[in-house]
Parts: sequence; C-alpha cells; structure tokens
Amino acid sequence: MKFCTFMILFSLVLCATADNWFSDAGRFIADAFQGARDMYQAYSDMREANWKDSDKYFHARGNYDAAKRGPGGAWAAEVISTMKFFTCIFLLSLVLCVTSDNWARRAGKFMKDAFGGAKDMARAYTDMREANWKHSDKYFHARGNRDAAQRGPGGAWAAKVISDARDFYKRMRGRDEADRHADQEANRWGRGGGDPNRYRPKNLPEKY
Repeated sequence: MKFCTFMILFSLVLCATADNWFSDAGRFIADAFQGARDMYQAYSDMREANWKDSDKYFHARGNYDAAKRGPGGAWAAEVISTMKFFTCIFLLSLVLCVTSDNWARRAGKFMKDAFGGAKDMARAYTDMREANWKHSDKYFHARGNRDAAQRGPGGAWAAKVISDARDFYKRMRGRDEADRHADQEANRWGRGGGDPNRYRPKNLPEKY
C-alpha cells in the first residue's frame, strides 16, 4: 500500500475513534487545501519568474510552506510532489463526503467513475502503442478523454489529471511547445464530448 494512502487511512481511524473526530478531520482537510494552495502558488511563481535553475528552490519552498500548516498540509505536499493519482482521488472524495447530504453515494460514484476513467485513459494509451500509427496520438488522446468523461464528473476529473500530468512530464523533457498545446487541445476536445474521429489518421485500422 502506498505510504501516503496508508497514512490518510490511519488518520481516519484515529479520527473515528476520538471524541473530537469531526474537528480533527476538518482541520486535516483544511490544512490539506491550504497546503495545495501553497504548492500551486510556488508553481505559479516559478512560471512567472522563468529563472534558470530555480525549480529546486520553488519545489522546496512550496513543500516547506505547505508542511508548516500541519499534517494535512504536509500530506498534500507529498501527494502533489509524487503525483500519487489515486491518493488524490481519495482526498477529493473526502471533501465530497463532508459537503454533501448523500455523501456516501456521491463519493462512491465519483471514485468509481474516476477509476473507470483512469482505465479508459490507460486503454487508449495501450492502443496507441499497439497501433504504432503515424500521426495517431491526437486521436487516442481525444478518445481516452472522451471515454473517461462519459462516465461523469469523476471520469472527466481523472482524464484531466492524467492529461495535465502527461503534459507536465513532456514539458520537463523539453517537448515542443506547439505539439504539447495540440495534444492538450485534443484532450479538451474529447473531454468536452467531441468526436475523436476529428483527429483520426487515414487508414488507421477499424479495431481502434
């Protein structure tokens, strides 16, 4: 089991067995949200500064500011830093739980859709690798996002997280900016319900 996932589950057990469980859980979630904002602020500043060799500083600053808020902030920083996708789903589901009257049903549906959406994205990637067809990447990006988003908000959210993480990775590897933007355009087209065949290359086998 992933370390951060274990820690949040353990924290929930402590909260549920303590007299002040609601207060503890609420504080953890509030700190996590603020920690996520600290991380985002550091990232925004890094983009604005656009300063050579400054990335390590901003990474450290974001994690430091988040961790100062408490266990929730430190946990959020760890999740964001290591891109633990399914832990993110769990945290968001907790937020839904405390803000909805029918929290169990809605949180369960969101998680189910998110997991299903992640599978859709993985299947599109696998098919793209298998097809190995020239100029087919935009089609598979759009198809994966479309299939995931059709599941509902959870699926759409999972598709966006995966697409943005993939874009971030490509940017760190120095991928051409115009090509990255074209990929993201295909991602948004699919997530918005657009027909992925808009990007389908000529003679791509029908099985895809």
